[in-house]
Amino acid sequence: MSEDHYRKKTLAILVGGGPAPGINGVIRSVTIEAINSGLNVIGIYDGFEYLSKGDSSHVTELRIEDVSRIHFDGGSILRTSRVNPAKNKEMLDATIKALTQLSVDYLVTIGGDDTATSAYKIDTLTRGQIGVAHVPKTIDNDLPLPGNMPTFGYQTARDFGFHIVQSLMVDAATTNRWYYVVTMGRKAGHLALGIGKSAGATLSIIGEEFRDKTVSFETICDILEASIIKRLAQGNSYGVAILAEGIITRVDQEELKHHPYVNLEKDLHGNIRLSEIDIGRITKDEVRRRLRERGISVTIVSKDIGYELRCAAPIPYDCEYTQDLGYAAVRYLLSGHSGAIVTVDKGQLIPVKFEDIINADGRINTREVDVDSDSYQVARKYMIRLEKADFDEVKNVARLALIGNMKTEEFIDKYKYLINDPPVKEPKALDKIKEHKPKIEKKN
Repeated sequence: MSEDHYRKKTLAILVGGGPAPGINGVIRSVTIEAINSGLNVIGIYDGFEYLSKGDSSHVTELRIEDVSRIHFDGGSILRTSRVNPAKNKEMLDATIKALTQLSVDYLVTIGGDDTATSAYKIDTLTRGQIGVAHVPKTIDNDLPLPGNMPTFGYQTARDFGFHIVQSLMVDAATTNRWYYVVTMGRKAGHLALGIGKSAGATLSIIGEEFRDKTVSFETICDILEASIIKRLAQGNSYGVAILAEGIITRVDQEELKHHPYVNLEKDLHGNIRLSEIDIGRITKDEVRRRLRERGISVTIVSKDIGYELRCAAPIPYDCEYTQDLGYAAVRYLLSGHSGAIVTVDKGQLIPVKFEDIINADGRINTREVDVDSDSYQVARKYMIRLEKADFDEVKNVARLALIGNMKTEEFIDKYKYLINDPPVKEPKALDKIKEHKPKIEKKN
């Protein structure tokens, strides 16, 4: 018998991308099931940071006693990194070399779509040498899991965000002010909508509502301004609007370049650094400017609640969910399979092969909010936004225009397009906006 025949096989765990509640729960579950199945387990620090340089020294052995209670804690005991080894062949080769030096037989990656894409490429290049399973993690909830199951971390982030917004809603009513709350959601608006709907926020704006259209920044501000006017007509000078950070990717980037506080810098995965674009501030300043010019005084406060959610202690849902996912990853690999995202659907542990969800660009497809679903339509019904019924009677429109210190015709011309699906101006109207854009920018 060869020495390899008697060698205990090794399973490695690494975490990529941004933090999400429940990471430690996956690490715990994977470690316990792997050790109980006769494997050595090592944790790789800082994601692909060092592996992509061929450095295999930043690791630690994981034992059951090391991880038995870490599932209660937020963060990641292995830390995390956004380094992307799929960026070029040299980094991929270095990563595989480092994993080989560590005698890794199985690799469990924990992360979002970018980490999943890296895992897919490692699996493709090491077919038969290293078994790869990916556990989907992101508070954005934007991975295409079966049965519309959430990604782990989302439910905890929504719960944490719900309590923040709940408090802000009381503050808004107490102090007669508006809050523009920006949540994470680079490609999808699940988190913004989930928080806004559960908390009963005044309105939520997500990128998906514009469908496949590129919109003007003016449209975003029109929606917000019109909601303030409608609330004032109802006798309320306060409210809370939830903005998904990803709506900025739907706005014409050429237009954005001319706004203050906008930085279109990209991260290591080629994504716009949305955290560097202060969408709360630029919308607040523009809406306040418009209202002030018409003699309407409204206090608006912008708040970003992205980073507060990522390392929150997981709620029981995610503690239980991550235990299922970690167990599923180990059983999948030990059954002789490789190259899949592990998921749970209707209580069953189901692997989804990478090739089934990788698009033509070699990346994982994004799950967006279905704006045609009953769930989204319910959310819209409870928002305070301009609707078709607001324009059905002239006297109703006239009252809204009066509150907004506008002529009735001016109000209709400016806002009626917002009732369209999607709420995007016709090309002729957009051309008119562009003609006046330098004047608007100068006032900002």
